[in-house]
Amino acid sequence: MAKSPATGPRGRDKGQRAAPELSKAQIVETGLRLIDEEGLQGFSVRSVAKALGCYPTAIYWYTPSRHFLIAEIVTIILRDVVPTAELEWQDWLRALLTRYRAAIARHPNAAPLIGVNLVSNASVDVDLLEGLLTKLHQAGFRDDTLIDAYNAVVGAMVGFTTQEFAMEPPDADDLQGYLKGFPAGIDAARHPMLARMAGPMMGRSFILRWQNGATRPMDGAFALYVDAFVAGLEALLSRADR
Repeated sequence: MAKSPATGPRGRDKGQRAAPELSKAQIVETGLRLIDEEGLQGFSVRSVAKALGCYPTAIYWYTPSRHFLIAEIVTIILRDVVPTAELEWQDWLRALLTRYRAAIARHPNAAPLIGVNLVSNASVDVDLLEGLLTKLHQAGFRDDTLIDAYNAVVGAMVGFTTQEFAMEPPDADDLQGYLKGFPAGIDAARHPMLARMAGPMMGRSFILRWQNGATRPMDGAFALYVDAFVAGLEALLSRADR
């Protein structure tokens, strides 16, 4: 009996060719477009294949899994976040956080993907890693403290922006109606500051909003956040020099 043709790990025949019109760049760009247009719920290897007019198995010739495809998409989103090397370390960090936020603002539906994929993403541009380590070393961080400072910057870069551009709830209209009536129900004797500030905070503050940063950006809070973070690093270095 003749043997069946040998197949690869996903059932592909050896020697089988992917559709010649496909490319890795085209696949990644299509995945990002689907996320931008339809959100994460509209993104899958199958949906990318459908948009490209091919079978899902053809996609796997270019990327081994959905995780690796997402990693490539994240890399495209973040490709312009690294500031120029000529900046002083404080201004470099401010520019990094600002450029990262701008990149997410261009693709807000991808915000939930970023933190997860920066846990381990070998496809991230190494210029980002090298630039960050170099600037923190120039600032004065060394050895274990350099690693701690590196982790703190990545956390600062991702944290505020991920929260700002978190997905809007599916019942945003109902939530808006509920929150607009929230200030009137506050017991001013027990929570005087909240009673005083709840009105101005409605729709503008974490927890008390129904829109994300794509519709209502938090520019002032972000600027304060960046300045406070950089000032904190400066204070730590000053304390270490005493």
